[in-house]
Amino acid sequence: MTAYVIVGFTPKDPEKLQQYAASAPPTLARHSGEIVTREPVESLHADAGYPIQVIVAFPSKEDATRWYRSRDYQVLIPVRDAGMDSQFQLIG
Repeated sequence: MTAYVIVGFTPKDPEKLQQYAASAPPTLARHSGEIVTREPVESLHADAGYPIQVIVAFPSKEDATRWYRSRDYQVLIPVRDAGMDSQFQLIG
């Protein structure tokens, strides 16, 4: 069953965010992850919390979890955290 990682974020450091944005997609590909969309939020009800949302699809919850816990992704977390405030959620 398809699983989704929903990422909400607020940019902090444009240079670090650009570095993360260039480095993260290859880690997704190694775990069959695909970015479905990356767009600013248009809230229909209540505060969305983060102005930008990303949806990443994986073939399964296990694939998504393996990606997030993988060494190649874990080394990017300090760059990610320097570049943005974020929240990651797994659905599926």
